[in-house]
Amino acid sequence: MIGQGGSPLPWAKARSRLLALGLALGLLASACAAPSDSPPATAGSPPASVQPTGTATTQPTDVATPQPTDPATALPTTDATPTGAPTDEPTSQPTEGPSPQPSAGEGEFLNPVIPVDFPDPHVILADDDMYYAYATTGGGQNIRVARSDDLVEWAILGEALPELPAWSGLTPLFDPTPHRATWAPAVAETSAGYVMYYTAPALEIPRPDGRPSQCIGTAVSQAPEGPFVDSSEEPIVCQDELGGSIDATFFRDEDERQYLIWKNDGNCCAQPTRFYIQRLSDDGLSLRGEPTEMGVSNDVAWERFVIEAPTLIEHEGTYYLFYSGNDFSSASYAVGYATAQEVTGPYEDAEENPILTSEPPAAGPGHQSVVEDRDGDLWMTYHAWDFSAIGYGPGGRRAMWIDELFFEDGRAVVDGPDVGPQPVP
Repeated sequence: MIGQGGSPLPWAKARSRLLALGLALGLLASACAAPSDSPPATAGSPPASVQPTGTATTQPTDVATPQPTDPATALPTTDATPTGAPTDEPTSQPTEGPSPQPSAGEGEFLNPVIPVDFPDPHVILADDDMYYAYATTGGGQNIRVARSDDLVEWAILGEALPELPAWSGLTPLFDPTPHRATWAPAVAETSAGYVMYYTAPALEIPRPDGRPSQCIGTAVSQAPEGPFVDSSEEPIVCQDELGGSIDATFFRDEDERQYLIWKNDGNCCAQPTRFYIQRLSDDGLSLRGEPTEMGVSNDVAWERFVIEAPTLIEHEGTYYLFYSGNDFSSASYAVGYATAQEVTGPYEDAEENPILTSEPPAAGPGHQSVVEDRDGDLWMTYHAWDFSAIGYGPGGRRAMWIDELFFEDGRAVVDGPDVGPQPVP
């Protein structure tokens, strides 16, 4: 409607302005709803924001890390074939491109402290006031040993267990061609000398799938570097009906009683994995009584099909059972713990588990041990992959890292994985 003098009436003018504004808003909404230049996701493909498991981990860096020199190092070192392929996403995703390398000043160190393949490391402070580290088979050797004055600078000495006992040997466990499968050593000093507990195939003891069981042997040396000799006629423990027995560790309580702790190798044969504890003789070479199941199994999501690598310590009246869980050849491998008021348990998982997880450049940290340094501080030693080369493909290695272990209000805390620099222990 036109008013006097040919000009629009006030309300009509306002209506026109509202219509113009509505048209502009409509055009803007259409532009926002327009399809993007990227094609739609096809059926079965992951969202753009989700990386398929293992995709990024198979790409080596431009500078490849040393590859294992023994084909046996390409084999699992703490479990047999998993009951199912991992489907969990890694706990951390690789970053794009190499991260800047830190540098250590005087009195500082960087991780990893053994920057070559040295899996399942177990570290002790021996009576010669030197640190010794023992590792799973590799480089044509059954068990490897290294020595250090400070937990940081290491010299790899070579073979600690030159010969396997009569009940063991090369095995067709993962391949038709017999190969080494000597895993997860742990060493303790007893009245017999230095006793090594280690995992090896018992060739005449089949497990449920018909393959040789992985069982626990004992070897003795008068020196921490070896050579260790196993003259036994049979394993110290072998739960063949439960898949075998692996990943032994030694614990001496405040009352001087000694214990052997291990896991059943149930993940080889679609069985649960659990920890067991049993009294040891004074020399550490035989078992007393019956084993006790410790109350811990792979029953939560982060552990998936396996728990392994038990490590037991006591702190202020509480027993802390550290262990690793999930697929060792993935970034989802991690460390947790459980606690009890009695050495035999039952143990209860910590609510905050896992306490040590992937953090670039360390992937899949685990198979830990705990060593007390000369000053009484605790250090967790463990292996980890490079985030750019997870698994024994090109450049794959499990290097040895160390990070301090401490306690806050009864909770165990590992300050890692920490590349550093950190103060030398």
